[in-house]
Amino acid sequence: MQPRNMSMSGVVDLAAVKAAQEAKTKAEQVRAEAARQGGAGAVSPADLVIDVDEAGFERDVLQRSAEVPVVIDFWAEWCQPCKQLSPVLERLAVEYSGRFLLAKIDVDANQMLMQQFGVQGIPAVFAVVAGQALPLFQGAAGEQQIRQTLDQLVQVAEERFGLTGLTVDPDAQPGEGPREAVPAGPYDALLEAAVQALDAGDLGGAVQAYRNVLSDDPANTEAKLGLAQAELLQRVQGMDPQQVRKEAAEKPADAAAQIAAADLDLVGGHVEDAFGRLIETVQRTVGDDRDAVRRRLLELFEVVGPEDPRVVGARRALARALF
Repeated sequence: MQPRNMSMSGVVDLAAVKAAQEAKTKAEQVRAEAARQGGAGAVSPADLVIDVDEAGFERDVLQRSAEVPVVIDFWAEWCQPCKQLSPVLERLAVEYSGRFLLAKIDVDANQMLMQQFGVQGIPAVFAVVAGQALPLFQGAAGEQQIRQTLDQLVQVAEERFGLTGLTVDPDAQPGEGPREAVPAGPYDALLEAAVQALDAGDLGGAVQAYRNVLSDDPANTEAKLGLAQAELLQRVQGMDPQQVRKEAAEKPADAAAQIAAADLDLVGGHVEDAFGRLIETVQRTVGDDRDAVRRRLLELFEVVGPEDPRVVGARRALARALF
């Protein structure tokens, strides 16, 4: 398996959206099959930290990542910082009570996995969520930083992939006992329709499916994120990028021109450029134009994700520009 990096802050191009949606769909299929067979089984605290090698990676990491985020700790016996970091991760795995699974990989015995993840030095910590790999941090980190990273990982896994983790029974022996299947959510069919529409390139259909969910459940996080992404992709679908950028360069105070260019910036992965462009336009405009720019910026915040540090910084800059 060649790991693919998945942004913790939201996906902004069509390929990334589809990859995340496909991963989510696959995770749901795996969970449904596990439920059909009677559930995945409750785990004991001892089950939350496992040693993984190349032979068991598919089963212990990739397949398990369809039901719980798997945090990977690359370590070696000779690595002194590893001896400081690994016990912290092991303790937090138990403390988080099934919200993530810790997989420990000895790099000396698993060189291929080390190379596939592009590990340059250890300790190195990665995560796999619904089959998608992403780096978390490298080197010894403080416990506060580790907790913040794990909290964000757990939130992304639950909100974007529906991974609620494992059921932990402190009295269970490792691997014993069935677990009740989690019933499907009330909007799973509509959210699946949106995924299928995205897969088919039907952005209008995806937009409508997400709106159908939000009409009944305005706070549905997954639908809000999906709608923001689908609407963005729908807006840029027919654009001539060269013409849009030409107009934006020639008309720095034109709200519509700058909004269109910011959409292109974001789809191209230039998040800070998109935010900076619109904040500068807020400073140059007044009245309805200014309000339109502000509203589009808030929509782009939804696409990237409210916890992303770029969004946090841009919100502060927007407040300064407005007041």
